[in-house]
Amino acid sequence: MILKNFLLLFFLYFGLSCSSQKDNINDTFHYAGRVELQENNKVLLIASASSVSFEFEGSTCIINLQSVDTYEHHNFVSLELDGEYIGRVRIEKGTAQKIPITITNKNKKHHLTIYKATEAANGAVLFIGTTAKLVESIAPKKKKIEFIGDSITCGFGNDTAEIPCGTGEWYDQHNGYWAYGPIASRSLDVDYVLSAVSGFGMYRNWNDEHNDEAIIPDVYENLYLNKDNSKPYNFAFQPDLVSICLGTNDLSDGDGKKERLPFNEEKYVSNYIAFIKTVYKHAPRARIVLLNSPMVSGDRNVVLVRCLKKVIEAFEHDTQHKTIALFEFQSMKPNGCGFHPDIADDKIMADQLIPYFKKLLDEK
Repeated sequence: MILKNFLLLFFLYFGLSCSSQKDNINDTFHYAGRVELQENNKVLLIASASSVSFEFEGSTCIINLQSVDTYEHHNFVSLELDGEYIGRVRIEKGTAQKIPITITNKNKKHHLTIYKATEAANGAVLFIGTTAKLVESIAPKKKKIEFIGDSITCGFGNDTAEIPCGTGEWYDQHNGYWAYGPIASRSLDVDYVLSAVSGFGMYRNWNDEHNDEAIIPDVYENLYLNKDNSKPYNFAFQPDLVSICLGTNDLSDGDGKKERLPFNEEKYVSNYIAFIKTVYKHAPRARIVLLNSPMVSGDRNVVLVRCLKKVIEAFEHDTQHKTIALFEFQSMKPNGCGFHPDIADDKIMADQLIPYFKKLLDEK
């Protein structure tokens, strides 16, 4: 019996030792956003700005990443080293890719975060491991914000530094790291999650009357922000603040070719009310803030704000949750691709939000 127990302990120890050394993966990795954990601490980064981070010693670090989808195509990640943005990297289609991290400072210890720059519709980016000498670390506890929205929220078309608008693939200018929500969150020093899909709306989409395509309320509870409900989102991330910016696509004219009905205020408001109840089901202690759109101006903005106020009025007698707030962006002429904000515009939007969100987060 003693020999049997000894052998069991030996194999357990040997197996765990091999497992922890393989690809230098151990329990020092920290994950954020919509991700799906795999064996051996591998992780699929799903939604915009979802991330994996770790600390390491020395001046050598190679990370292994792979673009994963139902068909082969490239993806993008953004990298932050020791609190500094060091660029966006293209993950080519096919097999895993080894990416060396250039370290220019003389710090003994470094902190690297890998953010998915593209959105859930582009498939996932699989983090496989790193050659770095890992150091255990504890993620500090911070307040939390969830940003729910569409292409504006997920960083569509904002990064034109290397690939001009109108060239490459439709997602080649995506950079979730520089969307207004992540910018504001870094300034506020809070954790965040982006739950956003390009083209989606509250009751209809940019070019669909909710006939062939899903809308945000259809996909919000699913991990991959699509129609696949076999993998539900676990909502373990409990936000202090939930920011909802939806309406740009509901109010749009579409492509001008496909039939487009007049904007239906009643449908928009009723769907919004139902969606807020869904948010409360998963985050009952959160303060919800409704945002208009800096891409909607003139009479359409008047309509949008009127609708948002109707939504808030529907909860005026709600004593179980915190009062819903309304924030109005200043209208702007966007400089990104497809009439979207570029990074400079996202910074302007974040600057408008930061003091308002700070005030709400500081409230007891």
